[in-house]
Amino acid sequence: MVILGIDPGIAIVGWGALRYENGRFTPVGFGSIQTAAGLKVEERLRQIHVGMTEIIEKYKPDVMSVEELFWNTNQKTGIVVAEARGVILLSAHEAGVPIFEYTPLQVKQAIVGYGRAEKKQVIAMVTSLLGLKKPPKPDDTADAIALAICHGHTAASPLSNFYK
Repeated sequence: MVILGIDPGIAIVGWGALRYENGRFTPVGFGSIQTAAGLKVEERLRQIHVGMTEIIEKYKPDVMSVEELFWNTNQKTGIVVAEARGVILLSAHEAGVPIFEYTPLQVKQAIVGYGRAEKKQVIAMVTSLLGLKKPPKPDDTADAIALAICHGHTAASPLSNFYK
């Protein structure tokens, strides 16, 4: 199964495509879609949609694992990120890719074993689990890979059928 993890954002969308077979993860590809701050929001959203469509066409994921939004103190930023997330979800839906959503707490629990883990701990575990020589950059890419790993661990758990 190919899992596409996505860390949504308006400036940077992290993505990571992993093959998950027999309890092991193999990186297929990872990176980020980046949009320039000076562009109008609608152009940034178009660029995200184009980038997501290209990634989905290239890696042909079986599922997409995307981070649920949580509201921070800046509601304006949250709204723009929510718009980007909507474009990301639309891209997956148009391609017929099933979408699974996870909170940051669930991702940290699945990767580090502790829901309040720090970002550097998550990045270190992602790097270790995939046997990478260096941490994925930017951090949004490591977060996206963590989302893919979270889905692999969650979907493989016998408990996942319990909650259906």
